[in-house]
Amino acid sequence: MTANNSASSDSNSKESSAKVVCITGASKRIGAGIAELFHQQGFNIIIHYNSSSKEALELIEKFNQQRTNSACTVDADLCDSSQLEKLAADILEKFGRLDVLVNNASRYYPTKFGKVDQQQWDDLIDSNLRGAFFLSQSLSEELGRRHGSIINMVDTHADKALGNHSVYCIAKAGLKAMTRSLALDLAPSVRVNAVSPGAILWSESLENSEDSDAQEQRARIISKIPAGRLGEISEIAATVFFLAISANYVTGITIKVDGGRSLGL
Repeated sequence: MTANNSASSDSNSKESSAKVVCITGASKRIGAGIAELFHQQGFNIIIHYNSSSKEALELIEKFNQQRTNSACTVDADLCDSSQLEKLAADILEKFGRLDVLVNNASRYYPTKFGKVDQQQWDDLIDSNLRGAFFLSQSLSEELGRRHGSIINMVDTHADKALGNHSVYCIAKAGLKAMTRSLALDLAPSVRVNAVSPGAILWSESLENSEDSDAQEQRARIISKIPAGRLGEISEIAATVFFLAISANYVTGITIKVDGGRSLGL
């Protein structure tokens, strides 16, 4: 029996008594941190991944060692329309229920205006916005039955433009607008909110380099954050959990977790 189906063999026969969260793009980084917190709080976990199978399987193996049959994976390319309906069906099949959907999956890279091509546009819009929209739509009936929540992971650059990243900024702004629209359309049975992380993790190029340019760039970023430091993944996860579980009278909002960077320093 593989790690991928270790939870589903038991869960397919009956509905899970524990609440269930599905987190897209959750094999590593912020998504994995969100999964860790929900699992600690007794949730069964569905980890969605596209290409990071090794990390996803290692994560659910750890969860299942901590609590038997408490985690499983689903894989799909959110940019492929033909895979989205099957993904939704797979999610519901795993534990027989869904209480929280976290739309975390994202792609991020520069697109210099004047040289943006159709493939880049489709890739960034689909991975950051369209996939989240249609997956939410496919799962909304089940979430409504559970009086559940949708949490969208946006970005401070949904509001504050980032040079040479126009398509990414447009996609994240769309996801923020989607949060408000779905909060209205799905009320009162489903609450929809968003979390907007600021600087949480260095890029690999900045984290692993000790040359003077990288040091200056890190210092420049920190200087723009009133809190004086990078955020922690645990701080993002705690905000997601609060909105999904505790904030029963909150819907349609975006919480910025950016150490004050969006204040404009």
